[in-house]
Amino acid sequence: MPLQQALRHQYTAFANFFAGRAKYPRFKSRHGRQSATYTRSAFRWKDGRLHLGKMEGPLEFVWSWPGIDPASIEATTVTISRAPDGRWYISLSVEADDKGMRLPPTGEAVGVDLGVRDFAVTSGGERIANPRHLERKARNLARYQRRMARKQPGSANRARAKLKVARAHTEVRDARSDFLHKTTTRLVRDNDVIVVEDLAVTNMVRNRSLARVISDCGWGEFRRQLEYKTAAYGRRLIVIDRWYPSSKTCSCCGHLLVELKLGVRHWRCPACRTWHDRDVNAAKNILAAGRAVTACGADVRHSGSRRVRSAVKQETQPARAGTPAFGL
Repeated sequence: MPLQQALRHQYTAFANFFAGRAKYPRFKSRHGRQSATYTRSAFRWKDGRLHLGKMEGPLEFVWSWPGIDPASIEATTVTISRAPDGRWYISLSVEADDKGMRLPPTGEAVGVDLGVRDFAVTSGGERIANPRHLERKARNLARYQRRMARKQPGSANRARAKLKVARAHTEVRDARSDFLHKTTTRLVRDNDVIVVEDLAVTNMVRNRSLARVISDCGWGEFRRQLEYKTAAYGRRLIVIDRWYPSSKTCSCCGHLLVELKLGVRHWRCPACRTWHDRDVNAAKNILAAGRAVTACGADVRHSGSRRVRSAVKQETQPARAGTPAFGL
């Protein structure tokens, strides 16, 4: 059955390629994640125990859903996978009714401005610190990689050194995933409407000075989790245009600065003399833009030129009017 499922995956990959939805299919690397998928005819799930085809006894595993009884699950497919760090996983596909997942309304809305110094700043002034998971493990990871590079290719010592490198990467990935899940779940539970920017992460990582830091933040995974959690829990996610000048616009009077460099973290509006924190002001403008989308159903777009493309988040986009004013 896993061989037949592999052919089905290949057929899907080629169908997506000829339809223009994906690139040409590639062979799977034997050094990466390995998986085998079993359909209903190749496994038996009975009383919370899993019996795979051509196995004499049930497969031993540790259940990771403490609030759900394994005996009450009717699985449709089972996927057995092995990660590069040597750990094995069982993934079950089940049919679930999400009607009971709807959360009661809170009447709250929040704008979220993503960044590097602080992972996120909300329109209410809350700052979510950037844990910098990769930076904390970079020293050990570099040491493991140097040790692996000294080993003879194909030797058992190199295989053991490679396993240590994979485990170090797994620790970083698991810590980042845990942080993103906790952050997105809290935002979804506390707010009915969440407004974020449509960031082009793929273009941002082309900046060689910020590529590692931006990749470590996981902005793309943050938005993906917000999308499916808001849909599951009955919330609403609004994504505004990436060229909307949220940092350069005064959230009090709407004055737009001509230029605002990345190094400037605070500025005073020359029109109403309001002292702004750059990130909090951007989050407030993002929330206001999201409410405008909710009210009129239109997209919020920047009225300036769209010819300029930058790897930095919207700061080099030309503005319409105004003068920068910094000081007391």
